[in-house]
Amino acid sequence: MGWTMSIVGALIAAELPDAQHWARLIEADVAAHADQADQREAELLAAARRGVAPLAYTLGHQRFMGIDVITEPGVIVPRPVTERVGRAAAKLLAAMPDQGDGLRVIDMCSGSGNLACALAHADPRVQVWSCDLMETASALARRNVERLGLQGRVAVRTGDLFGSVAGDSLEGRVDLVVCAPPFISTTRLASDRAGLLEHEPREAFDAGPYGLTFHQRTSREAVAFLRAGGAIVFEAGEGQARQVELVLKRSGYHGMETVDDGQQPLVVVQAHRPQGRCQDQAERDPE
Repeated sequence: MGWTMSIVGALIAAELPDAQHWARLIEADVAAHADQADQREAELLAAARRGVAPLAYTLGHQRFMGIDVITEPGVIVPRPVTERVGRAAAKLLAAMPDQGDGLRVIDMCSGSGNLACALAHADPRVQVWSCDLMETASALARRNVERLGLQGRVAVRTGDLFGSVAGDSLEGRVDLVVCAPPFISTTRLASDRAGLLEHEPREAFDAGPYGLTFHQRTSREAVAFLRAGGAIVFEAGEGQARQVELVLKRSGYHGMETVDDGQQPLVVVQAHRPQGRCQDQAERDPE
């Protein structure tokens, strides 16, 4: 049937972000169901009118940084905009020297494991610990790791932030922490962003009263795990860049940089490990 402007137009009319990205996936899916193409296209467009998550769950997969990851209800759908986090992380890793034992990455708030798998797939030196609080997310991440043949290089852990890797002897040995955390305040989830909770779990979005709880906790806890010269990369919501930079500064990080193309609502904030723990200052950072 081909990728037609009518499909793109239907997705735009449904106010679906990244319409061309999803149109490509619909085109490929419909082609794979050639014996019932019209029915499948109608099903996918109906799902798209309900939102990103229903469409991704109906497709059953999503393209992310050149890899194909499984999607299923109960786990947040990887957004194309989050590829910018992966590209920023990959650029930092490419510039890091390999001392002969590879590069260690912790992907915090990993969800389906899309970032963890993409970084490992892109750089054979990289070993990733994919961490999430929800076992449903970890179970899906394991499926994606296995599907992509990355079992030896991506380890999946479940737990509360860095408590999930407490037994992995990673303290002071991690080159990069990457985190696409929840960043929407509880108040907004009860008002203008409430629609997100119709199809995806609250845990994937709710970041406390100011939308910064996970940035604050992750930046503090990461210090003990990052090696000298290590770095951290965060995704942040619209208007949060300055706040996230301040959170990092309070935890002693330096070299803060915000990557913002000016076209997408989300930004990437990256920084380098503090020279000292700066724990007394970090503890004064309000939740």
